[in-house]
Amino acid sequence: MSKLSIKQSGWVWLWITIIFLALDQATKLWADANLAPVFDGPIVEVMPHFDLNLAYNYGAAFSFLGDQDGWQRWFFTAIASGISILLLVWLRRTPAEKKLQNIGMALVLSGALGNLYDRVAYGYVIDFIDWYLAKDGYHWPTFNIADSVILIGVGLLLIDAFKNPENATKKQKKDLD
Repeated sequence: MSKLSIKQSGWVWLWITIIFLALDQATKLWADANLAPVFDGPIVEVMPHFDLNLAYNYGAAFSFLGDQDGWQRWFFTAIASGISILLLVWLRRTPAEKKLQNIGMALVLSGALGNLYDRVAYGYVIDFIDWYLAKDGYHWPTFNIADSVILIGVGLLLIDAFKNPENATKKQKKDLD
């Protein structure tokens, strides 16, 4: 495969990463400054079944390993760093015209970098979006913009994989040669 120039590669889509990274960090700073910690209030009721409620996540998704003594901070930092590097390499090797795939990777990269920054700077991830079925019932784990764009990005990558299965088949054949 010939080497793509930066303008021909998925790196032309990094502006999406920058925009959502800035949005993620701005909303986290706002939440941290304006919403008191969960136990002290206030909770901002946006609409039925949706509040803004500050929480600090010391673990990963669903607070996985959040109750450990701190080693998980560096473990998840290493994972997010590795994923970010892998996505940058993948974007560099993907032609720019593969829009769905590149946008998906740019969004996942944005979310990974947003939560990575939080872990390094604060030791936890700032979450504040709270969806629930009933106030005293089931709450979806509190999340943030970075988590949201990761989910959307992965969704776009899955759609691309089903929409363009020939890309995966070509790569598998090339790997076997």
